[in-house]
Amino acid sequence: MSTETIEKPLPKPTTEDYVSARLLEALVEAYLAIRFLSEGLVRNAAGKAFQAWRAFLAALLRLELDKLLQVAKTEEERRWLMDKAVPRVPTTRMVALSQMLEEVGYVGLYFTTSAALDLHDYQYNGPDPDMALSKFRNREEAARATIELIKELIKRIEELKPRVKWNNDLEQTLNQLKKASDNADRRT
Repeated sequence: MSTETIEKPLPKPTTEDYVSARLLEALVEAYLAIRFLSEGLVRNAAGKAFQAWRAFLAALLRLELDKLLQVAKTEEERRWLMDKAVPRVPTTRMVALSQMLEEVGYVGLYFTTSAALDLHDYQYNGPDPDMALSKFRNREEAARATIELIKELIKRIEELKPRVKWNNDLEQTLNQLKKASDNADRRT
């Protein structure tokens, strides 16, 4: 896996390489989440899975920007999409952005984003038997949710292959992630 590739600055969101770079980032973050799970670092794994999903959303937002600009209701919202949403994907707006992506054809994205945000909460708050600060009562529930989010991420990235500039780094990283995810799925 070429982790050096994601250490480079991201291409500008206006370039074709941006989507591929964000997809690679998503795959590497997901792979790190699996590694953290194998070492028993569930909170760190949850955070990495969240980051993977966020990078994936950034790729989708750029890929579908033209369609999103058409469903945006105001000029201010269009400007915000181009200037803030695509390059940053603010955590506080991930639900709304996922709902917009659903409007342009990405069914089920809202629910997966909600699960990713639950993992984000778990990363900061840890297990919570009362479920007041986290949706996960214990490490096992969070670990299972982390693996499920990664499996969904893999599926969705594979669906995008024909539509993006796919390269050898993406293919190798995807294959490594699939293998690691299958192994982690058997362990939990």
